[in-house]
Amino acid sequence: MDALKSKLDGLIDRFAIIEAQLAAGMDAETYVRLSRDYAELGPVVKKARALRAAEAERADIERLIADYADEPEMLALALTERDVVDLTIERLEQEVRLALLPRDRADDLGVILEVRAGTGGDEAALFAGDLFRMYQRYAEGRGWKLEVISTSEGEVGGYKEIIASVAGKGVFARLKFESGVHRVQRVPETESGGRIHTSAATVAVLPEPEDVDIVINDGDLRVDTYRASGSGGQHVNTTDSAIRITHLPTGIAVAVQDERSQHKNRAKAMQMLKARIFDESRQRLDAERSEARRGLVGSGDRSERIRTYNFPQGRVTDHRINLTLYKLPQILSGEALDEVVDALLQERQAVLLAEAAA
Repeated sequence: MDALKSKLDGLIDRFAIIEAQLAAGMDAETYVRLSRDYAELGPVVKKARALRAAEAERADIERLIADYADEPEMLALALTERDVVDLTIERLEQEVRLALLPRDRADDLGVILEVRAGTGGDEAALFAGDLFRMYQRYAEGRGWKLEVISTSEGEVGGYKEIIASVAGKGVFARLKFESGVHRVQRVPETESGGRIHTSAATVAVLPEPEDVDIVINDGDLRVDTYRASGSGGQHVNTTDSAIRITHLPTGIAVAVQDERSQHKNRAKAMQMLKARIFDESRQRLDAERSEARRGLVGSGDRSERIRTYNFPQGRVTDHRINLTLYKLPQILSGEALDEVVDALLQERQAVLLAEAAA
């Protein structure tokens, strides 16, 4: 408890210093950085101050208990009040410990969401479409803004690949555990024998950096233009509107051809490129951390099978936490996806708390 008290003292002092600095005025870049620190510390300091107030109240009650030693009725009231305050202190201590857990600074960022068909041919493309619609409805339900960046449609529906940006409060915090291989088991409409087929789609969730998080030099880029391919009328064969941008230091390349405007395609390509460079940097840092920290609820590796959607049984199983819900329609509609996300977040908190206690 002394270690917790000391840590809270330091955070409260730091919060006060940042508050004073923000009031004094500074350059834009420093203001953005301090504002981010202020917003991050705010909830922790609020809980810490509430804990301090409860502890002060308990100290006052202890003095009353000593004063009322010879007055049974008043003593009984004071003892009852102390029990209530003790429960409040216990709750606030747990909330403070949760608030002090290592926090991913990318949690508040929007994301680039990439869904790709995996093994299974046409059925995999259809399943990729199902997954994307699940995220689309989930985003709508949470008031997030989803904008499609690039698409490659399947032969019979769905998507070979679809990429979108999702903006809103806490997007990455709730979607980051979706990265990995999603597997589906169902009977395709074209299957006359009623046999269950297994196919898969891959999901990648990349935090979308803010301007202060990543800077790309123009000299590090190679930009190629070419004519768009696929459906699109006369425009496809007459205008070099498609853009491919390669980041030379990392070798990361992105291509966009959905828009008729070369300028719009370039803007979308740069948006994707920044997210992928930022993600690579984060992955590199993750690799330097302990295996326990990286494996909290799966590494997020795009090659890792994380979830199975079984249509005949109407169930969804998340293999990382052995969670099975018989709510497949509700999850695919986005309505019950929070039940899976909340379970993953709770597991992460439990592991981190155990790690901190050790």
